[in-house]
Amino acid sequence: GSSQGFVERMPHLNNPAVLALCVALCACTALATTTCPPLRHRSGQAIGKIGSFLRSANIPSMKKTAAPAAEECMRLKGGAADAAVVEEISSLMKGEGLSESAVKAFLQAYEALVSGQDGMILESTIEPATGLPSQADLKAADSGKIKGLLEQTVVLKLNGGLGTGMGLEQAKSLLKVKGTDTFLDFIAKQVMSFRKTSGNVKSMFMNSFSTSADTKDALKDYAELISGDWEVVQNKVPKIDQSTLKPAKLPSAPVKEWCPPGHGDLYPSLAGSGVLKKLLDAGIKYMFVSNSDNLGATLDVNLLNYFAESDKSFIMEVAERTEADKKGGHLAVRTSDKHMLLRESAQCADSDEKAFQDTKKHAYFNTNNLWIRLDKLQEVLDKNDGVVPLPMIKNDKTVDPSDGDSAKVYQLETAMGAAIESFENAGAIVVGRERFAPVKTCADLLRVRSDAYVVTEDFRLVLAPECKGIPPTVDLDSKVYKKVSGLDKLLEGGEVPSLKDCSKLSIKGKVVLSPGTIFKGKVALTNPSDDWVTLKAGTYENAEIDVTKA
Repeated sequence: GSSQGFVERMPHLNNPAVLALCVALCACTALATTTCPPLRHRSGQAIGKIGSFLRSANIPSMKKTAAPAAEECMRLKGGAADAAVVEEISSLMKGEGLSESAVKAFLQAYEALVSGQDGMILESTIEPATGLPSQADLKAADSGKIKGLLEQTVVLKLNGGLGTGMGLEQAKSLLKVKGTDTFLDFIAKQVMSFRKTSGNVKSMFMNSFSTSADTKDALKDYAELISGDWEVVQNKVPKIDQSTLKPAKLPSAPVKEWCPPGHGDLYPSLAGSGVLKKLLDAGIKYMFVSNSDNLGATLDVNLLNYFAESDKSFIMEVAERTEADKKGGHLAVRTSDKHMLLRESAQCADSDEKAFQDTKKHAYFNTNNLWIRLDKLQEVLDKNDGVVPLPMIKNDKTVDPSDGDSAKVYQLETAMGAAIESFENAGAIVVGRERFAPVKTCADLLRVRSDAYVVTEDFRLVLAPECKGIPPTVDLDSKVYKKVSGLDKLLEGGEVPSLKDCSKLSIKGKVVLSPGTIFKGKVALTNPSDDWVTLKAGTYENAEIDVTKA
């Protein structure tokens, strides 16, 4: 029964006892949501009865003495969304033209916030993911069968990022990768090459309000890619004021009151826009999703064939973790129900850090290349009131990113890969590193621009043979090269040094690399001065160099 029912049956209890009972109920519910994630959405509503009753109960002494403590307890350790705030959020989002699916998905995350869910996944509740199939062992797909599968397949690229972390004010996919070709050029050429060699396949982009126009303009030379239903536009969600847990306000710049909801928004965007229904009505059954900045993630017909034959509802491509990946998230299996799940670093308790970083024990990470059965996605939505249950990711920010003294807010996000625990009969497959070449930093961009990566005939970006399957580690001084403008200063004339025989390149300080520079083995460059210093052209192998003395 609800907390109200308990209290009504026990009027003789004094107020502290009432409070203690309600807190205990909150704790039980919080435990349930931790051990059984599918309960998250419903538990927020159930806990709400406890919090709402405490706020509205006509108990004078409770209001005078215990209410503040109860409110804080409910808010941080098991409370629930105030009905008025929920209505405010709903009206606010609908007023911006956002769909019912988008509203429900955000309210699920908001309820998780106010109920105090921290999303922690304890080592004692999981076990390593083992016995996974490997792409290397897949049989070649029958060409006759592939044609039929391709007619039921759509390739979707996540393209909502502006690349603000790299100093950009436009879509990150507009960055040049090789020569004059941008990420979008590569994606377009990959699709067109695939259509020529393997068969027709539908392609789409998931853009944000910030990248939609830029993307359409950049793809004007590839008219066949931007016809019909070529895009899904990502939703936006309100930032939440940390002090009030209400939508943040910034009258001087209302646009900054909103933020992107993370790529977990794929599911409400597909549902709310009507695109999911259109795809299903058109006989599209399989969706391959990957990031636009990962040019190694192309549609692979053998993987598609495996996905179809496996009858899995959801498959995640994973790669083997190395020492360099130990601080990133990993795949695991929940002991209680044997469902696969993702555990990110923010979901790891300090006491579990050693196990979390054990790459031999937890051997695989998510490449964010996903295969989704769209009919099964519809079943998950139908089962959960139009929402895919996803763990909430809470980011501490300021309402005005350019003003560190502005009001503190929470930006709530979800990750699409976390849906692996919401699909029945979900799975994972181990793929090679060639399918994982994302660009998140200027160091990543330098690496893929170099000769360590080569372009295949079908416009994939793969590691050069000299790298032997291991990309070079590039460590750039974040104070100097965090933004693309800093990287441009590093590369004189825009010419990138040779890295195909380099295992690690480290640069600290203001350095300019001359055209024709070659690095081999492990090389570390430092400039202790405040001036830009040029390193003359040449071959540098297994060296530590102070460029002011070179």
